Amino acid sequence: MTSIWLHNLPLWQMALVTFGATYLAALVVHVVTGWLASGPHRRSFMAVSPGLLSPIGVIFGLLMAFTAAQVWNDTERANVAVATEAGALRSVVVLSAVLPEEARTQLRTLVRDYIEYTINTEWPMMAQGAATLKLSPPSLNKALQITLSLPVNTPGQQIAQRQVATSLEQALEARRQRILVSRSGVSGIKWACLIFLAVCLLFAIALVHCENRLTSAVAIGLFSAGLATTMLLILSHDRPFSGVIAATPDPLLQVMPADR
Repeated sequence: MTSIWLHNLPLWQMALVTFGATYLAALVVHVVTGWLASGPHRRSFMAVSPGLLSPIGVIFGLLMAFTAAQVWNDTERANVAVATEAGALRSVVVLSAVLPEEARTQLRTLVRDYIEYTINTEWPMMAQGAATLKLSPPSLNKALQITLSLPVNTPGQQIAQRQVATSLEQALEARRQRILVSRSGVSGIKWACLIFLAVCLLFAIALVHCENRLTSAVAIGLFSAGLATTMLLILSHDRPFSGVIAATPDPLLQVMPADR
């Protein structure tokens, strides 16, 4: 897993780091292959077949596609979890209007406390990948206990009680999914494999064009531009709850009760 500081950089700084590191590696490859091509084994290096580019490129492209698919899936799961949680809490607030006044006030207060806790405490922890399921939210637990123990007198209140309990359970499940997704991301092994294959492909391109240094530089430069762009796209979406492009708690803020 890449460093936390890199994920939290502004997008332009992340792009600067990504493109800078990529073109620095490309420059090193270009210099090294030029030195090898001018040495005693020059003819051997120049004999590298262009057909080598195809299998390495296919392997690299497949690995990049699988990594991107994982990142998009994590981002989608994060957004769905937050939207589901907000929808469940909204149902609790709306249905609580049918319950007795004291219970309604308690439930709305607990929902508000839970949303404030989520935004102020859990969200920063998720951005760092440090949120866990060890601690259960006391506000929702208490709300569920109050709902299940509430004496109801009318059929409408009985239906509302069941629906509120179901919505609270849905919110707890959505929270669990949200925290699990916050701990996901592209592993260090995958990043290492991507970088290694990218370097191999750079060397292959440089060796195939080592007879003409200008052609080699242009080919490496074009590939490096595409490589840096793809890496930046994956890196910016790698952690669903951190960085500029991240899931926000706005849906929860929109359903927060206005009063206690």
